[in-house]
Amino acid sequence: MCAMSSSSDRPVAGRSTELRHGARDTIPLLLGAAPFGLIFGALASSSPLGMAGALAMSALVFAGSAQFIALSLLGTGASGLVVVFTTLVVNLRHLLYAASLQPQMARLPQRWRVLLAFWLTDETYATVYHRYAQDDGAPFKHWYTAGSGAAMYLNWLGWTALGAWLGTANPALTHLGLEFALVATFVGIVVPLLRQQPSMAVALTAAVVAVAARDLPYKLGLMLAACAGVAVGVWMDGRRGPGLEGDAR
Repeated sequence: MCAMSSSSDRPVAGRSTELRHGARDTIPLLLGAAPFGLIFGALASSSPLGMAGALAMSALVFAGSAQFIALSLLGTGASGLVVVFTTLVVNLRHLLYAASLQPQMARLPQRWRVLLAFWLTDETYATVYHRYAQDDGAPFKHWYTAGSGAAMYLNWLGWTALGAWLGTANPALTHLGLEFALVATFVGIVVPLLRQQPSMAVALTAAVVAVAARDLPYKLGLMLAACAGVAVGVWMDGRRGPGLEGDAR
């Protein structure tokens, strides 16, 4: 049964509907992440991790860029402390995602917040950001987030497993250049969000710093780019003044 919105007579989507819609709206990003998972599985299966280690990392870490960096560092004999610190730095961008969703997530029970935090990826954030931007008073938007997160999680595990299996059988798979799909996916995520001058300035600043600092060790250029983008965003938001706060939405 569908509940009725308090602000209109239109029916409000229930839990199962939100769950299905979250998974459905994530399908284009699933396709973009597929080659990424395939490449990771192939690379990891031929490393000391092996197939079991590749699957365990995807199941427990579930962070593509961090997994690739960890795999690269492990291959060079880096210590566990260096691996943990580097992947932590790379994944600090998720704090920004979480902060922007906090007003909608704060009311949820802890079990929901823990689950959705684990499933929060770049692709899921891009998907649910647009859903939460719809001011329709729907009470089950967290089920939409769960649908998106679960779809990405199962998709990542599936392609990791397939890549690990194919990588064992055909090591040449890692040289096909399929990782370009990841770049295309992130472009598709970012571009629709660049609607106001501050967001465009943040993206441009982060891009310039990331390119300029690309040779820094342990991917520290990513963190510098994120910090520079945040600083520019805060500065531009301060210039707007409190009276223009509503224009940023």
